[in-house]
Amino acid sequence: MTMNHAHDTHSGSASQESLSVSDAHPSGSAYVFADLAAAVLDGRGAVVRWTEAAADLTGFTAEEVCGRPVHDLVAGPTDELHRSTEMPESGRVRLRHRSGDTIDVAFRTSAVEGSAEFLVLAAPAHHVSDHQQGAALLRALSSQDGITIALHDTDLATVQTNAVLGTLDGRPVRPGTRLCDVLCAEDAESLEAVLRQVLETGVPVIRRNQEVSWRHDPARQQALSLSAFRLEDARGRPTGVVALYIDNTDHMRARRHLDLAGKVAEQVGGSLDVVRTAQDLADVLVPAFGDLVAVDLVQSVFDGNEPPKQVGVEDLNLRKTAHAPATAVWPAGIRHGEPVPFLRDHPIHWETGEAVIHDRDDFVALIGDPQLVEYLVPEDAHSVMVAPLYARGLTLGAISVWRTGRPDPFTEDEGDLMTQIAWTGALAIDNARRYTREHRAAVALQQSLLPPATTDTPAAETAAVYLPAGGGADIRGDWYDAIALPSLRLALVSGDVVGHGMPATATMGRLRTAIQTLADLELEPDEMLTRIADQVQRLMAEAPPDHHDVVGATCLYAVYDPVTRRCAIASAGHPPPVLVRPDGTAETVGIAPGPPLSISDMPYETTTIDIEPGSVLALCTDGVVERRDHDIEQGLRYLTDALAASCRPDRALDETGRAVLADLAEQAPRDDATLLLARTRTVPAEDTARWEIPTDPAAVSEARNWATRQLTTWGLDDLLFTTELIVSELVTNAMRYGRAPVELRLIRHDVLVCEVTDASSTQPRLRRARTTDEGGRGLFLVAQLGARWGCRHGQNDKTIWSEQLIECPH
Repeated sequence: MTMNHAHDTHSGSASQESLSVSDAHPSGSAYVFADLAAAVLDGRGAVVRWTEAAADLTGFTAEEVCGRPVHDLVAGPTDELHRSTEMPESGRVRLRHRSGDTIDVAFRTSAVEGSAEFLVLAAPAHHVSDHQQGAALLRALSSQDGITIALHDTDLATVQTNAVLGTLDGRPVRPGTRLCDVLCAEDAESLEAVLRQVLETGVPVIRRNQEVSWRHDPARQQALSLSAFRLEDARGRPTGVVALYIDNTDHMRARRHLDLAGKVAEQVGGSLDVVRTAQDLADVLVPAFGDLVAVDLVQSVFDGNEPPKQVGVEDLNLRKTAHAPATAVWPAGIRHGEPVPFLRDHPIHWETGEAVIHDRDDFVALIGDPQLVEYLVPEDAHSVMVAPLYARGLTLGAISVWRTGRPDPFTEDEGDLMTQIAWTGALAIDNARRYTREHRAAVALQQSLLPPATTDTPAAETAAVYLPAGGGADIRGDWYDAIALPSLRLALVSGDVVGHGMPATATMGRLRTAIQTLADLELEPDEMLTRIADQVQRLMAEAPPDHHDVVGATCLYAVYDPVTRRCAIASAGHPPPVLVRPDGTAETVGIAPGPPLSISDMPYETTTIDIEPGSVLALCTDGVVERRDHDIEQGLRYLTDALAASCRPDRALDETGRAVLADLAEQAPRDDATLLLARTRTVPAEDTARWEIPTDPAAVSEARNWATRQLTTWGLDDLLFTTELIVSELVTNAMRYGRAPVELRLIRHDVLVCEVTDASSTQPRLRRARTTDEGGRGLFLVAQLGARWGCRHGQNDKTIWSEQLIECPH
């Protein structure tokens, strides 16, 4: 600031002299003494000079006070200003104002060298108190560790700062320094934009977080929390900006570590695939934690087996599993699935489970072998942190994090974080390993419980396609079956058990076994489903109370007779079959579906249809026809159209099944999808013979003669004797215990089937006759002479049959 003095030319007119302070100030600097009043007193205490600020303070002009004793302006005792020799150096006093009020001021005096005059400086007492408190506050803040205060003028140049050597960038910060002299250009420009906005608007900025790099050391970064306020003079004019920079590096590092740990917990473990989980762990650490990450797992983990609990270096058997980023340039030797080279002095503390940190030189010295160094150490890597993947007492593998681009090495707190991350990742990998073990066991169990995918019988050739839920990620209880029945007939089964995993697989196995057992009784389809429903009720009763609602199944049971070319079908809540005729036309078979097997005391209905030879009957589970974008009815129409387009006589059934389910496989269905295809055959008319037996005791002899003639015609002379005995015994029993009409039928294929049907429902019983019994040996002889025998019941009749093997079938 500049001070101008106006002197009166008459020495006796000192009262007319005044001291004025110009408002002019250097550009960009604040005029901070606008309220400071000044006066000059002579040795007697009279006013010699009077400034404009003094006039503004008291309301009296220089003409009114110059030449008068200063005590005339004082309200109250004036002893302390009575004599110049007693003039105090400082104090407080109350002055009169021209308006009649009083003003509390603080003053300070100073003798003028070479004269008896005194210079008196005064300001309102509350302004002085504010200044003192502000100075005390500034000193207190300036003395705090981690807080840097910078006063900037209106040009944002530094006026004053407590930054000392090492506070900011290792160099002292002098007045006039700008942010671009200390920080990198981009960071300085960003901070100056914030300070300029505060200067222009007066709106403060509170705790704005920003990471900055130093101009002389761009690789070194520091996190700052900036708070900035505009400075104003007593008249409200902007004079600059005060900025408080709080070193937030440790807090921000801890926050990033916490965020990274949370990100690992959130993003790792969503997959139950071991390799995918390892890759997720690697991906989440780049670039947040390191530049290159590699995950190696013990070989047994891939198979779902437990690795050795006591791990020695020779027992590791690690294999490369995952790395990140995918575009990184790794040593030439790294390949997924390859074994990791044996290291006798491995850099991992397997016993403690803690992460260890090495610089490149120490790591290279630890490995020793130059070829292994080339294999294991990425180019340009300067620091590595390795940790074991240890969970539930098992060492599953290891994780390595390398830094190449960023210059800062790993710190101890990052090592602690790595230990925690490795433990979290190891738990996720172990969960995936356990799932893999259970999944493989369920798949193996299910595969062992399912029949062969293809069969070839006199009634039909069959092929089944099974598509597990989620592309194999889940196992449920869908099943299919093709059961060869007596008299060349074939039972086709399609079922779906409620639930998934091992329980569903086990339930499926029990139901399939029950159906196979009951199939030997040759029950009608509706009766078969009723018996199976009873079995499901027993399973529900055995299950825990909270699992009753997850025990249940749907099922479709069909029996095809290649002699009559008829198929009997019954459904328990299962999708209906689709019939594709030889001419390529297809339709859904109209059946009356009953309730699912979990609902008892409800009847089932059998539907019988005629099937042309060469037709394809398709049985499916709801996973084939029920999708996200349409209902079951639409799904059945889709399946019908797909089968009509794919089923051709010259195309293998298994190929047809895969083609039909091809697009479904791409969608990873939510439920198992099972498709069973059966291309029907027929027994030629010349291979069957039927004779209605008259109700005459002599008919037994006639039946033997008729059977003999028919076998002679077929060229089966070697079976004449046994067949005559079998026919004689079966017809005799029918005549004795059954009711008319009685019918004898012979069927020739790879076996010779002999059937006798009568209108009685009496169940024949095989027993061993005593030596004194005259009868009771008939069925015993039939069982001994044939390969097998049995009895089946129709709605109004029963049939007793016997099969004999034909050594050289036609």
